[in-house]
Order: sequence, then structure tokens, then C-alpha cells
Amino acid sequence: MDKIFENLNNKQIEAVKIIDGPVLVISGPGSGKTRCLTHRVAYLMSQNIEPANILAVTFTNKAAGEMRDRISSITEPVLSNKGSENHNTKYMIHSTLPLIGTFHSIGLRILRNEIPQLGYRRNFTVFDTDDQLNLVKRVMGELEIDVKSFNPRIVLSKISEVKTQLILPESYEPKDYYLETIARVYRAYQKELKELNAVDFDDLIVLPVQIFKQSEDTLEKYQEAWKYILVDEYQDTSYDQYIFINLLAKKYRNLFAIGDDAQSIYQFRRADIRNILNFQKDYPEAKIILLEQNYRSTKNIITAAQGIISQNKNQIQKSLWTDNNHGGKIIISETMNERHEASFVISKIEEFLRNGLTAKDFAILYRTHAQSRSIEEALIMSGYPYQIVGGLKFYDRKEIKDIIAYLKIIINPSDNLALERIYNVPSRGIGKSTLTKVREEKTNNLRPDIIASLAVYMKKETLPPKQRLAIAEFHKTLADISKTAETKNLGALIKYIIKRIKYEDYLKEFSLTKQSDYENFDDRMENLRELMTVASKYEDLPAKEGTERFLEELALLQDTDRVKSLTSNHTAGRIKSLKNDPAGKQVMTLMTTHASKGLEFPVVFIVGMEEGLFPHSRAVINPTELEEERRLCYVAVTRAKEHLIITYTRFRNIYGSHSMNLPSRFIGEIPANLVDYQLIDSFEDREEIIRY
Repeated sequence: MDKIFENLNNKQIEAVKIIDGPVLVISGPGSGKTRCLTHRVAYLMSQNIEPANILAVTFTNKAAGEMRDRISSITEPVLSNKGSENHNTKYMIHSTLPLIGTFHSIGLRILRNEIPQLGYRRNFTVFDTDDQLNLVKRVMGELEIDVKSFNPRIVLSKISEVKTQLILPESYEPKDYYLETIARVYRAYQKELKELNAVDFDDLIVLPVQIFKQSEDTLEKYQEAWKYILVDEYQDTSYDQYIFINLLAKKYRNLFAIGDDAQSIYQFRRADIRNILNFQKDYPEAKIILLEQNYRSTKNIITAAQGIISQNKNQIQKSLWTDNNHGGKIIISETMNERHEASFVISKIEEFLRNGLTAKDFAILYRTHAQSRSIEEALIMSGYPYQIVGGLKFYDRKEIKDIIAYLKIIINPSDNLALERIYNVPSRGIGKSTLTKVREEKTNNLRPDIIASLAVYMKKETLPPKQRLAIAEFHKTLADISKTAETKNLGALIKYIIKRIKYEDYLKEFSLTKQSDYENFDDRMENLRELMTVASKYEDLPAKEGTERFLEELALLQDTDRVKSLTSNHTAGRIKSLKNDPAGKQVMTLMTTHASKGLEFPVVFIVGMEEGLFPHSRAVINPTELEEERRLCYVAVTRAKEHLIITYTRFRNIYGSHSMNLPSRFIGEIPANLVDYQLIDSFEDREEIIRY
């Protein structure tokens, strides 16, 4: 039992020990939110609550995995100790863990059981963004909607927005012409998804809610299963997620929500801060606990952050504090332009490096991606390695998507979009018109199986011999792959696919004839080898089961689970030997302020703190958006553990034009006694500004 309360402060213990009824925990940055959440799960288990009756929900697979690991580390030692003591002890922690997952993984689990209620089959496919976009384009073509007038990506984004508001296609009837057109696409898109026995990412929440609303028995089944519900990062929930959770919690009302309204920064992802601000209205009997002690940052940094966030009106009042030392003053440096700003950052980095820090201790944050250019150039010229959030994602690469499409066909033979991707990869002489006829054969004869449709179509007497041969070979390829999937595991199946379709030869030719934005043949083959590494996770499962699990987990991946290292090739052979890192393996981190949430660094630079940049120009005249910008600044500031350096420029060349901006209003909200201001005031500086 002592293990459960180990390293918890009094407020955290209070939150952990409340078993029944709704609880809202407002957890400031660096206040031990995850510790509080995981220890509460362990405490519930210690009170003889069955793990199967506990549901913990978070936003990323990485967070869910870390939560499982932490809970295991708490419960296993206790279980081991109990085993060597009296088995009739009052407290017994179960060896199995509760269900811990993302909103979408839990929605997927529900749909695998319940989706037949909506007319789908259980072996449905989850479409990724590319699949969705291709389907929208096809639907728009069938509806004769001009893609120049209606950008398919914008159309898809609007459909997603409408879905998040739980507006079904038949209920979406806007009066505006533009939105009326989107409504037509939405209806056709959703109908086509169902015919393909597929769902998109939004459906993983929307469809379970639809099932719960139309079937009280089904809802009650899950309410009885999950009597205790814990939700991490509650401030980031969208409307559909809010409804989903509150339906599940409606019967027993044992909802434990933890988060921080002051760190709600994802409105663009449809996060709704009202969900956390209105928690007491939804649950008047709720207990509210404030975790205000910060364990991460110095007193000066915490006081600065408090000075900034206190200017927001729409918030739950709280006051951060820390027992840490005061630390150095916050440096706010005025620079002439982005080049001088970058030079200043490099000079400060070198100063810290001389004092014993290493490259991994630094984070350089900016409001927009465009601001990274000058910083990157300075790092490259100085020979410092760095990583930057962004770049082409692993599962977006052509070679990966090609092989995955073959896997999708095996699992869901109704997946026409997967067929459209691979019917001529590698080239086998099948044209689009032939593909259309195969699809018509499948549709007209109500055949759910693409392989069976190919078998019938290749026997048509009117088919030219060359096309018949091509179709026959494609049919045999898919049939052979399907047969192999019956006896091999996922890794062996992928190897077989690559060999069976001669994909390595195809990639060699492709790499010679196509311009690549990121990789050559060797790099692409390395990616395929990495795919094999992923497949090894499922080596103990039959291929079909392993493939199904792999595709489900792939569909649930979040951008926040991955950061791609983009160390420039130009620094090869020129990377400086950093202290304790002669091989240059450590790198500095560049990222947007949004991407920094959840991370911490000894030294944080926030560059470009100017009106129009941070806060962003589009937020300046909108009070709601301005408050979110201030919350974003609060998040950025509280990433710093020991040193915080803020810079702004008098002049900036951004988006191809010169601008002269005022310092950010957020700078003025930091108490002046905490700041070491470094301003430009020399004659030489003014002359340099004129030359610039």
C-alpha cells in the first residue's frame, strides 16, 4: 500500500483516494499529472475493484503505453510482496491491468463487437487520411464537382468537422451553396464508405455514439463493463469525445478527469475548452482538486508563467508554486533581424556548452514552421546537429503504403481503394478502364471479394488476350498471397509479398525514373526493412490475425507519437565534437510551440516573440483566439527547467516580405523584476539596422 502513495504530495493523495463520484483534477505543468493518474488506477485495484471495470483513456498510443508501464511498476512489486506475506491481507492488487487506450482504440474495440448494428461487417477497414482523400476525390468526380472550386482536402476537413459535431449525413442541411455542395459530398462519401465496409478515423468515435444512442441495452453493457473511467488531458477533448465519455459515465458517474484548462492549445484540432470549464455544470457533485506545485522549473520561470496566464479571463483560477530555487533571471533579448536573432541563439548555446551542458539540453521553439529557416541555417553553418519536428512520415512513404495496400486486400477483400493503389504496382499492363470493369463486375454481381471478381472477369470471352493474361497473373498473385497468409506470420507474409511481386526490381526502376523528395532506392529498402521490424511484434500470431492487429494499430497512430530526425546532410563531417559526445550523436531540438507540449528541457529558447507572430496575427482581434495564444505561450514558457531565453526582432523577413513588429504583449506580462533585458542601443547597431 505504501508503494501506491510513494512520492505523492497531499493533494495528489487526496485525488488518488477518492473512489466514488466525479472528480476533476486541475494539474498545472510539471505538477505530476501522470503520476497522479497512474497511482489512482493502482489504488482502485487495491480496493478490490476489478481491473476489467476500470477504463483509462488518453490521446496517444505512446501515452497509453507509458501509463501501462507505470501502473505495472507500481502494482507488480506490491503483488510480489503480498505473495510472500499473508494472502488474506486487506489489500489485494490484481495482476491484470485495466483497459488503457486512446479514444479511437477504445472506439475501435467497441465497433469490432457492435458495428453489425449499423449494417457493417466486423472485418471493416479503417481508412487513413490518404484513403479518405482519394475517396473524396472519386466521389466529387462522380458528382461532377470541380476540384478547382472545391479543394478536396478542405472538403474532407469540413466533413471531419461536421462529424466531430455528431451531425449525421442525413441531418446536415446547410443553406449556404458552398456548404450544400459539401453536404452532397458528405452523403455520398459516407454511403461509399459503408459500401466498402470501411470507416474513417472520425467514425471510430461517431459510430459508437450512434450505437449507444439507438441501443440503450448496448450502452448499458459498456456502462456495466467500465464503472470507473479516467480521462487524461480532459481539456483536449472534442465534442464527440465529450459525448462518448459522458454517455459511458452517465450511469455510475465515476468519472475522473485530469488536465489543465491553461494548457488547452488544440482548438485547431477541435479541442473544446468548454468541456473542462463546464465540468462542474455537468457534475454538480464533483470534487475539484488543484495540483499547483510544480516540480520542473525554477521559481522565476514559474512566476513568469503565472504572470502571463493570469491575464486570461476564461479559466479556472489557480496559482502555481514550487520549492525549487529561484534560478537565473529570464533573458529577453532584442535583436535586429532573424539573422542576428539566430546568431544570438548560437552564442548563448555555445556559452552553455562551455559550462557543461550538452546538445540534448536545448530546445528552440517558434510559433510557426517558417521561422525555423534562419535558425537551421545558423546551426548548419556552425556545425551543430539538430532534429526538427516534421518531414515525411514513415507510413506516408510510397513503398510502405504499397505493401500495406496488399495487406489490406487480404484482410478486407472489399477494399476497392487498396485495389486502386496496387492493381498496376508493379506495372502489369492493367489500365484504369480494365480496373473499372472489374469493379463493375464486383458491384453488379454483389461480390464482396475482389479476388473472386478477378477470377470471373478474366474468363470473359470479349477480353483481349493480353488483358486476360494480365488479369490472370494479378489474380494468381493475390490468390498466392492470400494462401500464404493462412500459414505464415506477418513478417514472413511481407517478405513473400516483396518477393512475389518482384518489388525490389520495381523500386530500382522507380527510383531511377521518378524524382524523390526524400529517399533513393537504398533508403526505400531500408524503410521496408524497418517495416519488417514492426512486423516482428506480431511474429507469434497467424498472419491474418497479426495483419489485422497491425493495421488497427497503424490506423490509431498519432503524429505526437513520432518525431523525425532531420539532421542536414550538409553538416556531415563538420559536426562539432560536443562535450561528452565526440561522435555528435546528441542533437538539439527545434519545434513549434504546439509540438513542445508534454516535453521539458534544461534550456528553452522562444524566438520570434513579436506581435503578429506570437500572438499570431489572426488571433489579435479575436478574444477567444488570443486567450488560446496566451495559453500556448504559457505552455512554451513552462517547458524550461532552468533557463529561459526569449528573443524578438526589430525587423523580420518572413513570408517573402520585410516587417517591423512590436515586441509581443506576452513579454510585457512577465514581471519586470524577473527579467534581464538585453536591448539594442549602440550607434553601430543602428547603422547595421539601416544597412539591413
